[in-house]
Amino acid sequence: MDTRKKLSHITLHSLSLNRFFVTGRFWYPPSSQWLPTTRKRLVRSRIESSRLAERHALTQYSAILSVYDKTGLLDLAKGLVKNNVRLLASGGTAKMIREANFPVEDVSAITKAPEMLGGRVKTLHPSVHAGILARDLASDEKDLAEQNINKVDYVICNLYPFKDTVAKINVTIPEAVEEIDIGGVTLIRAAAKNHSRVTILSDPNDYHDFLSELEKGDVTDATRQSFALKAFEHTADYDTAISEFFRKKYAGNGNQHVSLRYGTNPHQKSAAAFMKNQKLPFKVLCGAPGYVNLLDALNAWPLVKELSAALKFPAAASFKHVSPAGAAIGVPLNEVERKVYMVDDIEGIESSGLAQAYARARGADRMSSFGDMIALSHEVDIPTAKIISREVSDGVIAPSYTKEALEILGKKKGGRYLVLQMDPEFEPAAQEYRTVYGINLTQGRNDAHITPSDSFGNVITPKDSAALPESALRDLTVATIALKYTQSNSVCYALNGQVIGLGAGQQSRIHCTRLAGDKADNWFMRFHERALGLKWKKGTKRPDKSNAIDMLCSGVLPASDEEKQEYEKMFEEVPTPFSAEERQAWLNKLSEVAVSSDAFFPFIDNVFRAARSGVKYIAAPTGSQNDQAVFSTAEKLNITFVEQSTRLFHH
Repeated sequence: MDTRKKLSHITLHSLSLNRFFVTGRFWYPPSSQWLPTTRKRLVRSRIESSRLAERHALTQYSAILSVYDKTGLLDLAKGLVKNNVRLLASGGTAKMIREANFPVEDVSAITKAPEMLGGRVKTLHPSVHAGILARDLASDEKDLAEQNINKVDYVICNLYPFKDTVAKINVTIPEAVEEIDIGGVTLIRAAAKNHSRVTILSDPNDYHDFLSELEKGDVTDATRQSFALKAFEHTADYDTAISEFFRKKYAGNGNQHVSLRYGTNPHQKSAAAFMKNQKLPFKVLCGAPGYVNLLDALNAWPLVKELSAALKFPAAASFKHVSPAGAAIGVPLNEVERKVYMVDDIEGIESSGLAQAYARARGADRMSSFGDMIALSHEVDIPTAKIISREVSDGVIAPSYTKEALEILGKKKGGRYLVLQMDPEFEPAAQEYRTVYGINLTQGRNDAHITPSDSFGNVITPKDSAALPESALRDLTVATIALKYTQSNSVCYALNGQVIGLGAGQQSRIHCTRLAGDKADNWFMRFHERALGLKWKKGTKRPDKSNAIDMLCSGVLPASDEEKQEYEKMFEEVPTPFSAEERQAWLNKLSEVAVSSDAFFPFIDNVFRAARSGVKYIAAPTGSQNDQAVFSTAEKLNITFVEQSTRLFHH
């Protein structure tokens, strides 16, 4: 016998036609070391083609097959047999291969144990998993030899259809439990872990490429790595489906899962909010949240939390469609402001910073705030609850509520008004994830820290400018933090500690600037004595008043006779429209406004438009090719331009 065929600790397997195959490793003199069979080394050179043929005559590789989805199984089995791979299979997989007259052995041939517990235990055995997990190490070879276990080279496995089962109507927990694969997951994970040696196939779509490489001599490292990644994702997706099912069944009592009425639209069912491995940071005290409610609430809450922390005032935000309609801190309201914001009859408002903050936030753009989601940084008191109780709103999120305030809010919408209590100590994870059109995206959370002392220190122009006054730093902070939670592109105008105009989600910067500037102008026009002195017919509703005031102050008055009649019937005395001269004369009084942009101002038209609305301060990132022209224009218009070094896109 050729000395190369001397064997030590090697098992011979006898198959049909009295052919003998060697599984394990063979001995090469004169070395006294075990040498692994390296397929790549054998096929790398045509000179060694005879040695490759000899290897096939001596060494047989093995595959374990256990699949639920049997697509392409027989073609795969045929290809494996052609390449001299021993097939070991379980249950229905073995039956299908055997009935197609391909040589296959039951897994029990190596485990020496029968399938049991109705098929739930088939591959859970050291002879299987030691063969998969063994590496090309002398210590592993020794352990295998002592236990008479052979290495497994290929694992073909996919899992029970858990998702399909739980998607059925009224599926029971016992029915779902039966579809939780144990042995299959273990096979896949073990093979994927040892993918430096073992090839794992968990997707029938990969069979063709696998066999093509096998025909050429071996599976490449890159292919094994790709298959391993897919295998890990397969088991992760499977585990996610299982955890989601049981979260819906069991997590409600632990506040880890909240079912939502529907998704973004009523036809988007099966909506939920949940946390993995921890409780949700909010409690539903009243009402039932919707998907958009939570999108607004969970953007609005960090805004007011940051505003309050940065400026040491209570803060409030009015959110609509994932952007703030208004945001403010509790700077005291004067008598005129109380009247403009329709809170002059709220008892105790002068002593509630939170109520004044929300009056400002809601009053910035009453049209946009209609049906808002409210966020409040401090405990909700009676004056704040009274303002909320009479406005059209979807819900509120705050860290706590006084007993009396909660009673007031609990009566709104017949007890269906959404009241959320947020844990003020909650800190979100550093990494964020979302799925768009089936594609998973991840990014680091936007943890940019905006403060009046650190964010606006670099004055670009005028170069000899004195330090910014506290009021400017305050308003730039309000505007910039608001932008952090506003759909981009966005530009924000602020004054007196509140947003007065915000342009959100526009494709061009100038349209953001114009939209926000127009809103700021309309806001200021509401302080004109004509707007303050409107005489309403008794019974006119607050939303109708807001709409009429907006039409008067914007100058966009009814065009048709029918619309004009609807407009005029709200007044005891129909107000005279503002002429262009009257409007401009009043707007010329607006001053000291602060503007912030979530990215640089690329053209001077933005600066000119801002100047028309009394802007004195602009903060924006720099880096545009047109920076110098923008800076020069600001200086000519007597506007202080401050660098805000962090781009704040939000999508």
